[in-house]
Amino acid sequence: MSKPESVSIKVPATTANLGAGFDCIGVALSLYNQFHFSPTDSPTKMTVKGFGAKSISLGEDNLLYRAFSQLYKRIGKKVPPVEITVKMNVPPARGLGSSATAIVGGLLAANHFASYPLSPQQLLDLAIEIEGHPDNVAPAMLGGCILCVGEKSERHFVPIECHDSICFVVAIPDFELSTSQARAVLPKSLSYQQAVFNIAHLGLLIKALETGKPEWLKEALKDKLHQPYRQSLIRGYERVSKAVAAAGGYGMVISGAGPTLLALCHPSQVSAVMEAMETAWSKEGVKAVVKCLQVDREGAQMTVS
Repeated sequence: MSKPESVSIKVPATTANLGAGFDCIGVALSLYNQFHFSPTDSPTKMTVKGFGAKSISLGEDNLLYRAFSQLYKRIGKKVPPVEITVKMNVPPARGLGSSATAIVGGLLAANHFASYPLSPQQLLDLAIEIEGHPDNVAPAMLGGCILCVGEKSERHFVPIECHDSICFVVAIPDFELSTSQARAVLPKSLSYQQAVFNIAHLGLLIKALETGKPEWLKEALKDKLHQPYRQSLIRGYERVSKAVAAAGGYGMVISGAGPTLLALCHPSQVSAVMEAMETAWSKEGVKAVVKCLQVDREGAQMTVS
């Protein structure tokens, strides 16, 4: 039997939550991790280059390889040896869905090498099973802004159209924050008042994203489920938030579990918001990489060579 062709996969970063959309909304962004898989007769080998490459394991515990192997275990076949090259632009442990890119990339590559035994829906279900929640892997695979509703076989992935006048500015700090740390500070229970606040703001967030109305966006980014508790883990949060508002941004949220901070603004305010975020964090002794990103509407892309 002939060997499968090599495959290159590009997977977008994601920002989850957007404030009130805790654990249910995610957006694919125009920042990408790239994965190249080639068949080999030698033992599996992995090379990683780029942002945060030194912190990535090259062994079988690597998340990309674990996802690749998981598909073979699911279909009851032996995992073939492969040569893997990774180019990282999405930094790990920063709240930009780096783990989701690895899971999606590994599953797509394995599905190709195994002659496509799983459907796109089955791949997404397996990705959610590995990640534990859908708000990053769904937009990473599908692209766009996705509202994830339901459980297991009754999940719905609802696209939300983001207005062209909304720009996404991310400020990526020079420190990490693990999802487990960010989860640990969340309270075990919430009041009805807090729940109603977020229900209302989630509804407003969806309409604000669709219409781009400034007054709706400024209110919609508020949240009482997770951000008030996670702010203390992110040095300089208040200073950066105030700087975004002063620069004319609609507001700022924690990207995923953090520590990356995400500001939404009008195109005319991008330069001012970017400078304000970088300056504000530098006053706290934090060096940040600030980027203006677009919504990626394509999701994971695969090229066979």
